[in-house]
Amino acid sequence: MSTAQYVDTNTSVDVMTDTDQYLTFILAGEEYGVDILRVQEIKGWDSVTPIPNTPNYIKGVINLRGTIVPIIDLRHRFSLDEIPYGATTVVIVLKVTGENGNRIMGIVVDAVSDVYNVAAEEMKPPPDFGAISIDYVKGLATVEEKMVIVLEIDKLLNSGVMDTSEALPQ
Repeated sequence: MSTAQYVDTNTSVDVMTDTDQYLTFILAGEEYGVDILRVQEIKGWDSVTPIPNTPNYIKGVINLRGTIVPIIDLRHRFSLDEIPYGATTVVIVLKVTGENGNRIMGIVVDAVSDVYNVAAEEMKPPPDFGAISIDYVKGLATVEEKMVIVLEIDKLLNSGVMDTSEALPQ
């Protein structure tokens, strides 16, 4: 929640606006967002240590100042076409909350885009696709005339991320 101050010549009034900040990133030309309070850091792509017998979207782990961090490729997780990692490929390191407490995980994305303030009234609920579960989508926000898919990172990275299925259900 942020406070905006409007000043005219006669009075000063504080108006509370219900906004949240989201770090946005690009995957296959689409813009996605995550709660900026969950972002620990953003790193350029570097090699990882692969872990045997894990799904292909789990790229491996990195040692981040003494913490072992699993790295998830969101392109693979979302069943998108694979592209070579390039100069804009980054790992967004996130704090994820689950049943067993907090943990740190990284997601590989094509590029970081921007940080947006999104008012609660600008966030629309995700559409109902019937039998297809998209619990990991918090909502859809229109920012600067473009649609941003806001992810519920706890549900995305806790809903069977370490199981043997290859990707999220379609």
